[in-house]
Amino acid sequence: MALVRKGARRIVVDGTAYRWRLRGRPTYFQGLAWSPCTFAVEHADASGATLVVTTDQPHPSNWMGREAEPVQPSGVAAAVRLALREGWTPATPGSAFHLDKSAGFRPSH
Repeated sequence: MALVRKGARRIVVDGTAYRWRLRGRPTYFQGLAWSPCTFAVEHADASGATLVVTTDQPHPSNWMGREAEPVQPSGVAAAVRLALREGWTPATPGSAFHLDKSAGFRPSH
């Protein structure tokens, strides 16, 4: 699973370059604030396993007006570091690595 380059942002974490992307428009469930915001990260120079991070926030563009913190580069860097400690190998091909930080997420319904 490779990231779409359009809209992807570059970030350097501990000397390694990555690209990350937040879906611009929420999915139906994210729009209703029934599921949390997610973003994806991959190594910038090698094709390998993609990191998919589920946050503990609603999507910033949710339709219900739920307050959401924006996904910032500092949060992306922290997620990358945590995923690397948990065993994510971004330069090795494989299935997506999921990091779920949504334990405190409360759906709106």
